[in-house]
Amino acid sequence: AAGASRGGVRALAVAAVAALALAGGGFWAVQRGLLDGAIERLPLPARASGDDRATAPAAVATTFVPLDPLTISLAADSPQRLLRLRVELEVPEAHASEVARQTGRIMDVINTYMTALDSRALTEPAALLLLRSQLLRRAQIVTGEGRVSDLLILEFVLH
Repeated sequence: AAGASRGGVRALAVAAVAALALAGGGFWAVQRGLLDGAIERLPLPARASGDDRATAPAAVATTFVPLDPLTISLAADSPQRLLRLRVELEVPEAHASEVARQTGRIMDVINTYMTALDSRALTEPAALLLLRSQLLRRAQIVTGEGRVSDLLILEFVLH
């Protein structure tokens, strides 16, 4: 067993010396400018000039469509009995009226999802991130492609 451990230590020492030599050689090559030509030949994306910025697409104007606050009853065995949730949908202004007409259906989907959740999952540290992504995806499915760009959780209170 002593011979095997000595061989392992020796291999580790050789690997450490080799790593230090490679790192030192790389540092020396960069300092001397030996890699400048190689770096310039790398395929990098072109930098934007002032003229390129003029052809960039303009930002889409958005507005927020508020949804009615939800109060959801949690499982009887949960230390919290109720969840109060208030969200708003960020939508392009061109689709605001269309999304506003579908708020009833969006509320139904959100309410159905929230009542199916395990109440213990709501107290997890990442609960809001998961909840936000799930609610956003459901709102996007109801409204259609490109109608809802984001979902904001404005109130999340466990009673």
